[in-house]
Amino acid sequence: MANETIGGEQRKAIEEEIEGLVRAVFQAKEKLTEARRKLPPEPVTDYALHTSDGAAVRLSDLFGDKNDLIVIHNMGRSCPYCTLWADGFNGVAQHLANRAAFVVVSPDEPEVQAKFATDRGWKFRMASARGTTFIQDMGYLRGDDYWPGISTFRKASDGSITRVAKDYLGPGDDYCSVWHLFDLLPNGADGWEPKYRYED
Repeated sequence: MANETIGGEQRKAIEEEIEGLVRAVFQAKEKLTEARRKLPPEPVTDYALHTSDGAAVRLSDLFGDKNDLIVIHNMGRSCPYCTLWADGFNGVAQHLANRAAFVVVSPDEPEVQAKFATDRGWKFRMASARGTTFIQDMGYLRGDDYWPGISTFRKASDGSITRVAKDYLGPGDDYCSVWHLFDLLPNGADGWEPKYRYED
């Protein structure tokens, strides 16, 4: 590898460049967060969804005793990428739920959600948006194409709900550590794609 033969001064210069870029990335993320918080909250309907056991539930119910709600817009069992993200969220769900309510929503039928969640060992709450316009209204359904993403909501004392932020999910984003770890390997992801199961 080329960087194994470089001199000490050149290595030091590259390391300083990396450190500068890391600082720039953090600064850019801080600016992005500030910019998102400038957007006025977006009023939303109290959508009627279903829990993974088939019970009717309103968006407002998903807050539980919290004022804030994180909703992961997951494409469902048909997407190994969304499954990878959900596997990661499963590990931090208890920490997220300590600060805000956390729910994964997909277009799958409740019974499909329940079976898939059991098979994956997921412990977080799930809700089905099947038969509603929730996914489309939130901007994660374009034509017949679903897009994974995140919406965060705030419930006011009068019960009204607003969406306060949103983002999309995809390889290289800040919501899945796998890609960042692969970035530290010599060839990056090297064509790797997630699968539901891996052979030993």
